[in-house]
Amino acid sequence: MIASVKGRVSAVGRGYLVVDVGGVGLKVHVPAPALDQASPGRMVELFTHLHVRENELALYGCASEEELALFELLLGVAGVGPRVALAILSKMPADSLRRAIAQERAELLARVPGIGPKTAKKIIFHLKDKVQAEMGVAVTPVLSEADAEVIAALTSLGYSIVEAQAAVQSLPRDEELSIEERIRRALAYFAG
Repeated sequence: MIASVKGRVSAVGRGYLVVDVGGVGLKVHVPAPALDQASPGRMVELFTHLHVRENELALYGCASEEELALFELLLGVAGVGPRVALAILSKMPADSLRRAIAQERAELLARVPGIGPKTAKKIIFHLKDKVQAEMGVAVTPVLSEADAEVIAALTSLGYSIVEAQAAVQSLPRDEELSIEERIRRALAYFAG
């Protein structure tokens, strides 16, 4: 509805700017980097998202269209509201956030106040493919030597390659497991 706001900063608050646009002061919630660069009397242009709730209209702004696109992607994840999305963009530049999602680095997202490990994993799960496609990263994961050995063991037991790949993808990536333990967990995947 309101795609962008261009005007003079009339006030800087905690987490927001008041931008004077044609005599009307608009309160725009912004991430920390935009807040740090703003000062009263300075001209700004913000790309905005109007968030409509039952009892409130709130305007959120970003310094670039790229940052706004990430903000809106984050809003698409269940449990991530505009304040959490702003907190993420306040702590992580857009490039770092994209890399963390594409490389499935949940621990980096979990460092943001208000984001726990569960929410970080949910964000990665929902946005990984979109971010990887946007970055031009191959969406299919590269098989490690250990993965190839597990797939070979499972196919020798009579499972199809597709079934074996699904079992390997279910294995945790953040744990160092022996080949035997990886095979055991892959077999448990079929049992469960």
